[in-house]
Parts: sequence; structure tokens; C-alpha cells
Amino acid sequence: MNQITFNQELIDDIYSANVQEELHTIKDFLRWCYSTFNRADIYYGHGYDNAWDEAQQLVLTTLHLPADFPSELYDTRLTTAEKLEIIRLVIIRIEKRIPVAYLIHRAWFCGLEFYVDERVIVPRSPISALIEQGFAGLLTREPQRILDMCTGSGCIAIACAERFPEADVDAVDLSFDALNVAEINIERHNLTHRVFPIQSDLFSRLLEEQYDLIVTNPPYVDLEDLSDMPEEFHYEPEMALGSGNDGLTITKEILRLAPNYLADDGVLVCEVGNSMVHLIEQFPQVPFNWLELANGGVGVFALTKAQLLEHQHVFQ
Repeated sequence: MNQITFNQELIDDIYSANVQEELHTIKDFLRWCYSTFNRADIYYGHGYDNAWDEAQQLVLTTLHLPADFPSELYDTRLTTAEKLEIIRLVIIRIEKRIPVAYLIHRAWFCGLEFYVDERVIVPRSPISALIEQGFAGLLTREPQRILDMCTGSGCIAIACAERFPEADVDAVDLSFDALNVAEINIERHNLTHRVFPIQSDLFSRLLEEQYDLIVTNPPYVDLEDLSDMPEEFHYEPEMALGSGNDGLTITKEILRLAPNYLADDGVLVCEVGNSMVHLIEQFPQVPFNWLELANGGVGVFALTKAQLLEHQHVFQ
């Protein structure tokens, strides 16, 4: 049985079960949503990796309740309108396989809440672990100027600004749509005085700034992986995912140009995910510092300005 048939049968079951009349409380809908997602053929990979976390976020956010809403109040009864809205979103999640973050327009990164929609990818970078640790072992001093290249929703730029309260952060993206979302988040976090959205094709519209830290989560999915991605990923902007046959077209341009924008003791931190295999194969002479991440992520490296300059010729 294919996933389309399987999910349609599940949706038919939902309609026939009279969920609205049989379920009453927050606890009822959390359990029902959890069970329904477990039965469905959907993919978890947009901030959550299991059915319970998705169910909890969908139900609580739809009810305008925080994630730490006291469980003692889970027996609170819902209104008919609240029930119907949760049921509607669950059906859309299963039928269309839209990520929950796009349904509730909320995602979390470094413990911070962000607005998201389909103009940006859903925040999920393992770089979050490095930000939370203040890039320990990589920086020789507190950064004053930070660049978030390919900022998307602005989550990395904003998280860096929160972690380093004395730093100014430039949030760069090619997409005007993405920057519009980033601006929403910058304003919501009251950081318009320290986080600055800039439309630019990589470094093309930047002055010769000297950043203490450049952080980037560029598009890095190779052509093979892009075609094999679950349906949920196809709701994200393709320009934020794919980057040539090997997934490294944009990364190699960043490697080539980054040293021109780093302070003498500056550091580049870059995520390339599974395309790390291609990067190692193509540049075996480059001493990529592949970082161990507290959240278990892979494919994030660091290079100093000195290392980038030493090997700059291989990126030309």
C-alpha cells in the first residue's frame, strides 16, 4: 500500500470517528494527535524527530499555550472552534505532508521562538549547539562583528546576538522573501539596533567589513539527495536547499571569499551536512576542523582566516 492510499484511509477514519464529539480536553487531543501521527506515513525532520513533539507543538500552539503549560491543566475542556481547528491542522499535516512549523508558523532555535512560513526553511541547524556554548574553543575573544551568511529566517543571526550582547550582526540573504521573514523575527526579538538584514548575493553587496565571526548555513544538498528528499522538504524554498550536483557550489564561493571579510583572528563556521563527504574528497589538503556538536549534528566545520588564506588557491 503506498503512502497516499494509506494516509487517505487514515483521513477517512478521522472523518468517520466523530472526533469533535468524542474528545473534550487538551489531554484528549494530545493523545489523539499523537496516536494519529504515529499511524500516519509522515516524515519528522523539521525541528522535531518524533510524533509526540509534533503533536504537543501543534496542539498547544493552536490553543495559544506555551510549551511549558502546566500538565495539571491538561484536563481543561476545549471549545468547538478549538477542536475543529486542531482537527483541521492534523488532516492537512497528514494529507499534504506540510511540516508542522508551517502550519503553526512557529519554530524554535536555541530556545528562542521564531516566526516561519514557506518563504524560509524551518530552523534546525546543529550550529545551535555552538551558539549556546559561545563557540567555545574557536574564538580568542568575544566577537564584536558577526556575519550570518544565508540567514533565512534570521534564527542564527538573532541567536548570536542574544548570546553575544555586545556584538552587531549582519544577516545576509539573496532572497527578499527570506529577509522579510528575518525582519519580522528581528523586530519580535527587539534587535533592530543590533541585527541588520542585508540583501546580497553572498558578499557582492558588502563593504570590506572585517568580521570576527562568519557563521553560515548555506544551501548544501546535492542533486541526488535533493531528488530523494521526503515530501515535507518540497514545501521549503528549493534555492535554500540545493547547491549544484555536489551540493557545494555556494560553499566553495564562501570559502574563496570569506578571508577577505574576516579579521586577522577571525573564524568561519560553516555547515555542509552530508556534503562533507564531497568537500573532503575535493579538498583533501585543507585542514577542515570538523566539530563535535553537543546536539549530535554532523557536517559543521571551522577554519581560521589564516587557514583560509593558506589554502585560498585551491578554491579559485
